[in-house]
Amino acid sequence: MPASLDQKIHEVQKILQEKNIDGWLLYDFHHNNSLACDFLEISPETMLTRRYCYWIPQKGDPIGLVHGVETHVLSHTPGKKLVYSAWKLFETHLKELLKGKKTVAMEYSPRCAIPTASKVDGGMLDLVREQGVNIVSSASFLQHFTCVWTKEQYDLHKEAAEVLDRAAASAWDFIADQLKKGKALTEYDVQQFILKEIHQSKCRMDGVPICGVNQNSANPHYNAEKNKCSPVKKGDFVLIDLWCKRDVPQSVYADITRVAVAGTATERHQEIFHLVRQAQKAGTDFVKERIEKKKEVKGSEVDNACRQVVIDAGYGDYFTHRTGHNIHTEDHGPGANIDGFETLDERVLIPKTCFSIEPGIYLPKEFGVRLEYDVYIHDNHTIEVTGGIEDQLVELM
Repeated sequence: MPASLDQKIHEVQKILQEKNIDGWLLYDFHHNNSLACDFLEISPETMLTRRYCYWIPQKGDPIGLVHGVETHVLSHTPGKKLVYSAWKLFETHLKELLKGKKTVAMEYSPRCAIPTASKVDGGMLDLVREQGVNIVSSASFLQHFTCVWTKEQYDLHKEAAEVLDRAAASAWDFIADQLKKGKALTEYDVQQFILKEIHQSKCRMDGVPICGVNQNSANPHYNAEKNKCSPVKKGDFVLIDLWCKRDVPQSVYADITRVAVAGTATERHQEIFHLVRQAQKAGTDFVKERIEKKKEVKGSEVDNACRQVVIDAGYGDYFTHRTGHNIHTEDHGPGANIDGFETLDERVLIPKTCFSIEPGIYLPKEFGVRLEYDVYIHDNHTIEVTGGIEDQLVELM
């Protein structure tokens, strides 16, 4: 069962004491701080047109600060509520909350190092700093409350991962069958075939699957459109990227990427494929070793372990994105990303969370290889790869 809000607040207070932080100030306006809304269990459907704050002190009872026309926003939360209407009263109450405090956590990331954890606007940060406090990031502890899975979510993820594994295999069969019969086929046709497979399996996704052939596969986020796509022909190199979750409340995503050749692979295809697979395995083994030895592992460290394989082989300039991302109720979740490249994500990977490992090498005007599966960290210091492993480059014909 998920922890109650009271239990979560108690856990937060223990963390604040350990880190010597005076308190955590959750602030939001118009659902812009989705992390605060998630922690406070404020539904996305809740009318939220005024500013609110929720102060969790290191010790003692929390205090809410709400506008008079929207007192319902925090009515379910523990602690007394301060009510304002005029902006001057908002600032007066804020000053009272922070009086005598030195260090306050907020959804802020110094130098925007971790954009997914940086939700509070600069003006509000100015206002808080005017009270004489030092603001620190909540990123180091927030993911314990915003992306840890329940047993039910883990089970739903496994189901979604199996759907994707089957859909990918079916897509390869579909391509091979169409080409053997001499039928015209496009990237868009493959995209729509995968989408239909996902929907028929009682799953859903945001966006549409990726299918790119040859030089289009070298564009990591290529999007085929009905009237703007390439044909799929015999001998083509094909990349598909697909993600989905079960169509039920609180379900979480699975996300995979596969590649194949609609014929016989060239030496160049094989070289790049095996290098990317070697990098993927290096990143996975790094996580496995650290977790099994009960050692901390940061997202940026995994990215570095994976990326170094590609760099050492002379293809570092062609690995143009992070190694992976957190996975939760959104495909790109709020937890630690596998990233020391696009951003420096030094958050620790924690039990009962999931992330992708998806290195890629993209050769302009030729083709691109990306291999992606998901990794779940169990609370018994083991990891599990989900979504299937592509160890050999698939040849469809």
